[in-house]
Amino acid sequence: MRITNPFKDQSLSFSLTKRLIPWTLYAILPIALLRLYFYPLPFLPSPVTELPNSNHITFISHAEKEQAFETPCDYFNGKWIRDRRGPLYNGTTCGTIKEGQNCINHGRPDSGYLYWRWKPNQCNLPRFEPNTFLQLIENKHVAFVGDSMARNQLESLLCLLATASTPNLVHRNGEDNKFRRWHFPSHNVSVSVYWSPFLVHGVEKSNSGPNHNELYLDHVDERWAGDMDQMDLIVLSIGHWFLHPAVYYEGDSVLGCHYCPGLNHTEIGFYDVLRKALRTTLNSVVDRRGGKGNGIDVIVTTFSPAHFEGEWDKAGACPKIKPYRNGEKQLEGMDAEMRKIEIEEVEDAQEKANKFGGIRLEALDVTKLALLRPDGHPGPYMYPFPFANGVQERVQNDCVHWCLPGPIDTWNEIFLELLKKWEEHSRTEE
Repeated sequence: MRITNPFKDQSLSFSLTKRLIPWTLYAILPIALLRLYFYPLPFLPSPVTELPNSNHITFISHAEKEQAFETPCDYFNGKWIRDRRGPLYNGTTCGTIKEGQNCINHGRPDSGYLYWRWKPNQCNLPRFEPNTFLQLIENKHVAFVGDSMARNQLESLLCLLATASTPNLVHRNGEDNKFRRWHFPSHNVSVSVYWSPFLVHGVEKSNSGPNHNELYLDHVDERWAGDMDQMDLIVLSIGHWFLHPAVYYEGDSVLGCHYCPGLNHTEIGFYDVLRKALRTTLNSVVDRRGGKGNGIDVIVTTFSPAHFEGEWDKAGACPKIKPYRNGEKQLEGMDAEMRKIEIEEVEDAQEKANKFGGIRLEALDVTKLALLRPDGHPGPYMYPFPFANGVQERVQNDCVHWCLPGPIDTWNEIFLELLKKWEEHSRTEE
């Protein structure tokens, strides 16, 4: 009987394995190198711990950059949600609120309208950062040009910025302070408002003159355009004044009119007139600044709907105290058409501006989100304590402008996001 030594078998097996391992590695190594050459593995990033407010650089591929720019967040479609934090300022902390929009100081009893926040469908809209805004417009002149909605948005912005830096009023001209300029010494920033309810040249109706406006659709209003070379960023806002009776001129001829009984002119409405006025304005900006090779940024704030219920001069004309729920109110009729015209004209002007370079145009499309806020207007509180002596039979209501603070602060939050996007584009192009 033969006895097998198990330790000897194990030794032979180990010896054989030891000889085969190097040859196996020699065979696998070329295959592995070929595999890595044709199918490289992604590098896994190591964990990074950042200190608060630390500066860091993130490297992304060209394809990732293009994808990010092709699919930006749509800030203009969403819903209003409750926000316990409330506004950044109030009627006491901000001294530049127009009396007619200072709803809290005028005795508005409810405050729920202050605790809503706009939530876009695809992303979050950050809370306004005054220091970031000031840094992005450092050493620049920002001009709000247009009607009282332009002034309303300007005053909202002043209040938001004043939470970080105090503005100084350095220029005032015209009745009702229709031409004003503030300066922020901390960042050498100038912010102006120019009254120009048609953007083109116009003669406003008056008690001593005709009972209708006169618009010259092929001439931009030089009251603001004459200062265009001093501006770095223009925010345009028009719409409501085009609803008033008016006669329209093009060249030396009368083009037509809107609601002008007793005058021998053709009634042509106001939609095409709004389009012509905005086209003349944007073309003037592109021609004057693009033609000189001197870039400029332009934002057009779209039409902000009114919320009158019943007759405008009766109590309770805009009595709602909450936003419309999602789907409860649709954008339609005049509001939709005004917005459509403004969006289309901005897009056409963008194409023209691209031929020059250095001119950026964008629409601040607030129409839909404004439509859902019937609770944000002064209503009867455009006057101080309108019901102090009981409910009056007839009380004038403001259901066009917005309380400050109020929903219009959201306009400027989105405005800031547009500036951030422009800044990011500029960095990636360098």
